[in-house]
Amino acid sequence: MAQRTLTDDLIYDWNRVEGPELPLAKPPLLNDETLRDGLQSPSAVNPPIEKKIQILHLMDDLGINSLNLGLPGAGQRAKDDVFRLAQEIVSAKLRIRPNCAARTIESDIRPIADVAQAAGIEIEAATFLGSSPIRQYTEGWTLDFMLRATENAVKYARSLGLRSMYVTEDTTRARPETIKKLYTAAIECGARSIVVCDTVGHATPRGVRALLRFIIEEVVAPTGEGIRIDWHGHMDRRLGLANSLAAYEAGADCVHASALGIGERVGNAAMDQLMVNLKLMGAIDRDLRKLKDYCYTVAGAFGIVIPPNYPVFGADAFRTATGVHAAAVIKAYQKHDTELANRVYSSVPSHWFGLEQRIDVGPMSGKSNVIFWLQHRGFQPTDELVEKIFTRAKHANRLLTEAEMLELCAAFTGAGAA
Repeated sequence: MAQRTLTDDLIYDWNRVEGPELPLAKPPLLNDETLRDGLQSPSAVNPPIEKKIQILHLMDDLGINSLNLGLPGAGQRAKDDVFRLAQEIVSAKLRIRPNCAARTIESDIRPIADVAQAAGIEIEAATFLGSSPIRQYTEGWTLDFMLRATENAVKYARSLGLRSMYVTEDTTRARPETIKKLYTAAIECGARSIVVCDTVGHATPRGVRALLRFIIEEVVAPTGEGIRIDWHGHMDRRLGLANSLAAYEAGADCVHASALGIGERVGNAAMDQLMVNLKLMGAIDRDLRKLKDYCYTVAGAFGIVIPPNYPVFGADAFRTATGVHAAAVIKAYQKHDTELANRVYSSVPSHWFGLEQRIDVGPMSGKSNVIFWLQHRGFQPTDELVEKIFTRAKHANRLLTEAEMLELCAAFTGAGAA
């Protein structure tokens, strides 16, 4: 773990008064859904395979444990892309482990085995089936049908030499007796990982803890098997991140998430925000400076615009023009302490993620903003130049752009940077 610094001693952390922020018995596992659930976003572009391979490498660089390659039963392009990604894991000797989604039908499971054999890699079959009474009623399913579908899918996957991950959709709105019967059937047929899903973003952290406690105590423990428990959550109530952390705390081994939270409807828990918080909580200790490349690459490849106020990787995350805030950051820089500057007005140390604080100039700025901006770019902050820019900023209705600032400097000095 990182050594404590002077800045750490200057922060009283109420999050840890009662112990570790995220008390875990084992390292948290991460499964990336960007290339499967992410592509189900109505606004996403399905990128070319070259971009998917680039994203795959970034996942591996970040130490993400596994990823969903896609649903090869969806069509030829899907199967081809899944194969190329699996092939890349083998040829590049990546550490990340693959799984693939499938409905509980043989025509979805068979293509996974075909890809695994052709690429020469073990792939986990994530077979999914709705479990809530509202879905059951809508589809006209009986419990006997759901149990037969579960048993047939898991047995078929195992017969093809695939590891079985059994997924219940909409688990957070399912009855306990149904959940228990479905998971127990899957485990008895050979599934060694189960996925608890908040498919429509219904759960709250309290519900997550109650549900996982039930599954651990009433479903998994009686089987006597070593079962990996995964959590997969969505953002419909904006609780995806909080629920993911609650899931770890409640005993989940692995959490599923996607870059920037892209996915069905309003999306999934965001992998980047999850990793940022796991790092800040001390649950993982790794270099996350490539997390920005991961986010920006996915955004470009999927045609997604990152909102300016998006945490950490939005354009405004470490940017301020407010006089009081900027003054504190500037004073920290004047102490020649980058970490102090990055934390005096931020709970997230920007340098941990390959970013830095930015001081801009606008109508709420003080003259210290102007002076710092000029010095940072090599201009001499004369009283006249500072006053000229300061006056212009006070009459503006927004921040001055870089181009406007440089134009003012050039007009005043008749030259560029000193």
